[in-house]
Amino acid sequence: MSSTATPQKTALPVVPSGPAGACPTAGPQIDYELVLDCVHCGLCTSSCPTYVETSNEADSPRGRIYLMRGVIDGTLELDEDVKRHLDLCLNCRACETACPSGVQYGRILEPFRAFMAEREPGRQVAALNALQKFLLFHVFPYRLRNRVSLAPARLMQWSGLDWLAETSGLMGLVPQSLRGMKQMLPDLKPHYGQLPEVLEPVGRPRARVALFLGCVADALYPETNYATAKVLQANGCEVWIPRAQGCCGALHYHASEEGPAREFAAANCEAFGATDAARFEALDAIVTNAAGCGYQLKDYAHMMNADPHAPGTQKEAAARFQSKVRDISEFLMELGPVKPAHPLRVKATYHDACHLRHAQQIFKQPRALLEMIPGLELVPLPESELCCGAAGSYNLTQPEMADRLGKRKTTNIAATGARALFTGNVGCLMQITRHLKALDPGVWCAHPVDALWASYSGVMPKELE
Repeated sequence: MSSTATPQKTALPVVPSGPAGACPTAGPQIDYELVLDCVHCGLCTSSCPTYVETSNEADSPRGRIYLMRGVIDGTLELDEDVKRHLDLCLNCRACETACPSGVQYGRILEPFRAFMAEREPGRQVAALNALQKFLLFHVFPYRLRNRVSLAPARLMQWSGLDWLAETSGLMGLVPQSLRGMKQMLPDLKPHYGQLPEVLEPVGRPRARVALFLGCVADALYPETNYATAKVLQANGCEVWIPRAQGCCGALHYHASEEGPAREFAAANCEAFGATDAARFEALDAIVTNAAGCGYQLKDYAHMMNADPHAPGTQKEAAARFQSKVRDISEFLMELGPVKPAHPLRVKATYHDACHLRHAQQIFKQPRALLEMIPGLELVPLPESELCCGAAGSYNLTQPEMADRLGKRKTTNIAATGARALFTGNVGCLMQITRHLKALDPGVWCAHPVDALWASYSGVMPKELE
């Protein structure tokens, strides 16, 4: 469906509603007032990626709330059809940005999915094979394991074996699921190794920050973590990189594996010193460059408070921790960024990562940073706020819809004539790079902080040489 077409709605079946204001005791444990906040006005539909693609009311935010309310009220059976519409949701939160009533869609969907997972354990990743599940839960959340697992891919790329396997047709012998995962890999650059635990500020000291490295992002885009650390230094920050930090917990949390997600959260609170209120006070911010990680880190207090068995001290530490989490663009604009001097003469555009634009409401700051760079021409991207189809593990569990959204996004990028595409999340970078390879492989896909560091340092990326 083209980006200019007007969706023709497919109506939902008529389902009687329970009594207004009632709080059902059976079913998912959701604050029923959140469900009642939706007045079904439909202003969210044009911002919903799946509704824009399918034109099916059941694939819209209000349609899904309608379905969930029917199940909660006991007037609708949680059958395979209902599950299919709920599973297709990317949880991108674009509907929350569009909603004039302030409906907290994510606070409804996430516990409802947890309820479905309790009734049917493992259903969130049922579409994945055994190897994909192993990678998702036992490799991706760990930095070192990611680096080790990517070593063969790096060797194939650098040696040319990758090109030979593709052109000779040998990749056709590899299972489709693995071929798909290989196609998502960007051009892997050398890893920086290990940065010092503390990096001194350049110039006048202005802040003391901790840098969150992430797991998948650090393995696939190590240059971005390096650039983030150097940009923070250039802006007068002492940068602390806690050695014991781990995954934010998002991969498990969005698969309804809330126990392991809380374990990661508790470990990070300990690693960053949030369990010691006096010591933690000396830290100005915890900086992250990945939108998905950033939102999860900012949700730690909610995660812990949702666990009745979590001790009070753990909940207090989570609240302290999340109060200092900042996206790199958010933090720099609060601090007042040092103006970069070296020009990047390129026409560029910017895609809003869903967990940055919608979940964290950060959209002006990345653009403001890019517009500071001399020579860089920033042009608007049509449907910038529409999800690219990455959505964490969505492109593995819902590959058909992810593919449709990826192609839609890259068609819009190509229409701008931009030679660089910037976005603030690792999943978006992987998804967009994958589809641009087929459409326009000459476009440089990178994080805004990569462009910023190039302008600070004068070292131009090879893609712009």
